[in-house]
Amino acid sequence: MQTNLHVVPHGSGWDVIHEGARYAESHHATQDEAIQAGTGLARRQKVELLIHGVDGKIRERDSYGHDPREVAG
Repeated sequence: MQTNLHVVPHGSGWDVIHEGARYAESHHATQDEAIQAGTGLARRQKVELLIHGVDGKIRERDSYGHDPREVAG
């Protein structure tokens, strides 16, 4: 099972990286480019994408597979 993906600031750009991974899946000049790449990968792998701000805190998350949160309906 694949782990969730994170878009995180790294150096002068942004990385798309799996939780606990040593190396990034990809590196991008802008956050928007990293989000676009991360979204495609998260959809293919059916995992959650967590988008971090420049401060490193999670600012947004999208689930593209099994939603781990309870949804009342």
